[in-house]
Amino acid sequence: MGCFPCFDSREEKLNPLRDNDDAKQGQTTVSPHVYRLSSGVERLRSRSNGGSKRELPGARDGLPVQITAPTFTFGELAAATKNFRQECFLGEGGFGRVYKGRLESTGQDVAVKQLDRNGLQGNREFLVEVLMLSLLHHPNLVNLIGYCADGDQRLLVYEFMPLGSLEDHLHDLPPDKEPLDWNTRMKIAAGAAKGLEYLHDKANPPVIYRDFKSSNILLDEGFQPKLSDFGLAKLGPVGDKSHVSTRVMGTYGYCAPEYAMTGQLTVKSDVYSFGVVFLELITGRKAIDSTKPHGEQNLVNWARPMFNDRKKFSKLVDPWLEGRYPIRGLYQALAVASMCIQEQAARPLIGDVVTALSYLANQSYDPSSHGPRGSGDRDEKRNRNERGGSILKNEEGGGSGRRWDLDGSEKEDSPRETARMLKRDIDRERAVAEAKTWGENWREKRRQSAQGSFDGNNG
Repeated sequence: MGCFPCFDSREEKLNPLRDNDDAKQGQTTVSPHVYRLSSGVERLRSRSNGGSKRELPGARDGLPVQITAPTFTFGELAAATKNFRQECFLGEGGFGRVYKGRLESTGQDVAVKQLDRNGLQGNREFLVEVLMLSLLHHPNLVNLIGYCADGDQRLLVYEFMPLGSLEDHLHDLPPDKEPLDWNTRMKIAAGAAKGLEYLHDKANPPVIYRDFKSSNILLDEGFQPKLSDFGLAKLGPVGDKSHVSTRVMGTYGYCAPEYAMTGQLTVKSDVYSFGVVFLELITGRKAIDSTKPHGEQNLVNWARPMFNDRKKFSKLVDPWLEGRYPIRGLYQALAVASMCIQEQAARPLIGDVVTALSYLANQSYDPSSHGPRGSGDRDEKRNRNERGGSILKNEEGGGSGRRWDLDGSEKEDSPRETARMLKRDIDRERAVAEAKTWGENWREKRRQSAQGSFDGNNG
């Protein structure tokens, strides 16, 4: 089906047989404090926001690596989760079961993830996640509180995310749950993209997340998104290398087609997965949904043909939005999504995606000023008819400068044209921001210079 004819339609881990190195890693006994990591992981360094690098002490040539995250005993975590009672159960994934707990020592609410020793992930993934989250810190990455490696027990302790996962707010909503509005969806997309940007551009070597999906995006208060579950993360290529070759891991429906077919992993593999999640945010559909009619079960395959027909754009919008979205914002969002799921070479880098989505997230949409529910399409048709099909002014005010035919079809309505216009707007915003920063710096230098002259005259 689609790009993955050899896989069935269930959402599942793409987990071929482990190679010899991975098998050996899975059999090793883990010391609770010091770990010997395979080549690659020990080279991980993190750049802080200031651009400086810090390297793991002793993390060279396979030397033992000191993990800085706090450790917990199994007894402490059993007490925190009321002995892992069902009432504390939050969910289950490839790693194992997740429970809500409260640490007796601090009173902090936490999420405790217990490794399923018969599951898809093992000691290697546990080590990778502990190391990654010990080193990488960003507002859009989940915070690791600590871990437990007592005997054969493997548990991870995270900060508790009260709003659950993005998946919980997009799919199979219960009647009493309010769907996400347009502004919140754009905010979540921009924040998740910033988390990926940190992994790709700030970590050195870059970190490829490899399992970007809606269930791995957790939501804090105010719908602040944070990436979680780093067990499949992989260090990216360095130097003149264009990719890293690895066994295919990830989740069906989100996995980049070229990676699934060749095992060649790049940062743009994550960009494809981001594009799928962004389409989920726009459409409200699952990446893979076997309950849909044939031809609609794969989200990307269903959406892609509609990108080139502007008149079908409204069919791509989540019905739960009930028409409460900005027409121009929708065009721009679809342009970003379409670029992310292109062939690998044509995909943007995540930094460019962040720039575009930050712009979109800052264009706040007020449903009350755009008519009643379901008015999105009617407003667009009314604007088109009232203007005789000449120049359409966008909903945010001001002319877009695009020519329209009398039948309402745009002269250049492809995602490429929409993306070009979006880039123009973003470049204008960036130029304004740079000019503002330059002006502030210039005024500060003048102030300091004047202060220095004053001090010299009074010295």
